[in-house]
Amino acid sequence: MVSILSSFESRLMKLENSIIPVHKQTENLQRLQENVEKTLSCLDHVISYYHVAKDTEKIIKEGPTGRLEEYLSCMDKIQKAVEYFQDNNPDSPELNRVKSLFERGKESLESEFRSLMTRHTKPVPPILILDLISGDEEMDTQEEMSLEHLPESVLHDIIRISGWLVENGRNQDFMTVYFQIRSVQLDRSIKGLKDHFRKNSSSSGVPYSPAIQNKRKDTPTKKPIKRPGHEHDLRVKHLSDALGDKHGLPAGRDDVFDIEIDAYIHCVSAFVKLAQSEYQLLTEIVPEHHQKKTFDSLIQESLDNLIMEGDNIVSAARKAIIRHDYSAVLTIFPILKHLKQMKPEFDQVLQGTAAGTKNKLPGLITSMETTGAKALEEFADNIKNDPDKEYNMPKDGTVHELTSNAILFLQQLLDFQETAGAMLASQETSSSASSYSSEFSRRLLSTYICKVLGNLQLNLLSKSKVYEDPALSAIFLHNNYNYILKSLEKSELIQLVAVTQKTAERSYRELIEQQIQTYQRSWLKVTDYILERNLPVFQPGVKLKDKERQMIKERFKGFNDGLEELCKIQKAWAIPDMEQRDKICRAQKTIVKETYGAFLNKYGNVPFTKNPEKYIKYQVDQVGEMIEKLFDTSA
Repeated sequence: MVSILSSFESRLMKLENSIIPVHKQTENLQRLQENVEKTLSCLDHVISYYHVAKDTEKIIKEGPTGRLEEYLSCMDKIQKAVEYFQDNNPDSPELNRVKSLFERGKESLESEFRSLMTRHTKPVPPILILDLISGDEEMDTQEEMSLEHLPESVLHDIIRISGWLVENGRNQDFMTVYFQIRSVQLDRSIKGLKDHFRKNSSSSGVPYSPAIQNKRKDTPTKKPIKRPGHEHDLRVKHLSDALGDKHGLPAGRDDVFDIEIDAYIHCVSAFVKLAQSEYQLLTEIVPEHHQKKTFDSLIQESLDNLIMEGDNIVSAARKAIIRHDYSAVLTIFPILKHLKQMKPEFDQVLQGTAAGTKNKLPGLITSMETTGAKALEEFADNIKNDPDKEYNMPKDGTVHELTSNAILFLQQLLDFQETAGAMLASQETSSSASSYSSEFSRRLLSTYICKVLGNLQLNLLSKSKVYEDPALSAIFLHNNYNYILKSLEKSELIQLVAVTQKTAERSYRELIEQQIQTYQRSWLKVTDYILERNLPVFQPGVKLKDKERQMIKERFKGFNDGLEELCKIQKAWAIPDMEQRDKICRAQKTIVKETYGAFLNKYGNVPFTKNPEKYIKYQVDQVGEMIEKLFDTSA
């Protein structure tokens, strides 16, 4: 048994000794095989880099149009090949090949980016811009109206290309391309809106203005353009209409001016809305840390054009001041009002842009305020020193052109009380101006209006001295004071004046009354002939002496001649206010009729002449009728 077991053990040992080396050999062989496989796989991988150029060249040459994803995947392969050769075989000619292919591919992507942007970037139609502007007033605030600048699929491709260029191209040129193309589009959109205004205004009245709403009932307005599906209650007030009608200014010029002003106001609103929309689009395409700078460059041209046009309006206003054409300066007011209303939105849009960009609008506002304030001051001085005296005085003593112009100008300011007040406040250096409030500016405007009215009154007094006849002078002043008072009462000017001068209304009434009394004195030379106190006492039944008869004849003749002369002269004078005319005629008629009636009663039947009809030319009622026809050339 022992011998069998020993033999078994020795055979096992032998078997083990022969198997182990085989096992080890097999292990080595397996390892070798694995290494060979790994080597082959590495070789395949390396060889694949040598094939990249050949495999992708065709697609790269044909460009990314219509197959962007496939193209980008080829570019990724090329990039990996470039990296491999740079790390492992920088001297390989293959490196240059893939490198130039990569550059070519990158250029094609940039070119595709430019091509997509150019092909699909179109100016926003004016109708859409107007909807966008008026959307603020018409839509619920939750429902923001947005523009689709680029088709969705195109936008997707542009975003993919820009993402790839930023990540792999290490290239910022496409951002320059982006802002240049979009900048031209923004500028063309705004210019298109302006042209739309010019065309439409010539064919269908003046389009509406977002700057001036909630008009007073007595303000002349123009009908807005009606567009399908929209009822816009945005109206433009014609600043120079009334002036043009009254003083024969060329109406066409004012209309054109209004269209320009209104178009400008719209372009300001359009710029804000379109710039907001551009920024939203830009955030999807341009990487975050470049967004503000690119946006700044994108809006420069349009903003500069807008500011330049504003500066042109300011310089036109300055020229108008030199010409003393103050109605033209009024065009600044709606623009300034609108710019101030839009300023918070402007500031929001321009957040993050360069200081120079942010300061452009405040600079224009300041320039407009200074020019406006200068115009207001010069207007007040001009009213005081208006040189027209003799040759421009109304022969009939009616309201002077200076008065109607001054009142009209002040009435125009009513629509822009805050703006005008702020203009005046901007020139104040006192401490109260720095704590600027609307109450302060209202007081300033009230003081200004009172100054203009005071200057006007001084000038009218000086002009009235041109008339040789004090009665005509009185009628002239009466007409002008009455016109001023009625105009103040008809508009809100009286409330504004009352802010600093509570008794203005009463003062004007007293002035008017004084002039009526001065006028009535012109009749004393007629009534003095027939007053009781100037006549001798005659005994009834006693025969008149020649001297007494002569005296009565002279009294009748003096009265007749005086009455005829005054009626002839004063008939040609004017009192445009019918109520005042009737009041003055009535008072005069009563005085003269009573005096003449008493005289006629006393002396009508006294035998002072053989030809009574020669001296008693008029009955009492006839005298009344003659006085009724005063101030009426048609009578």
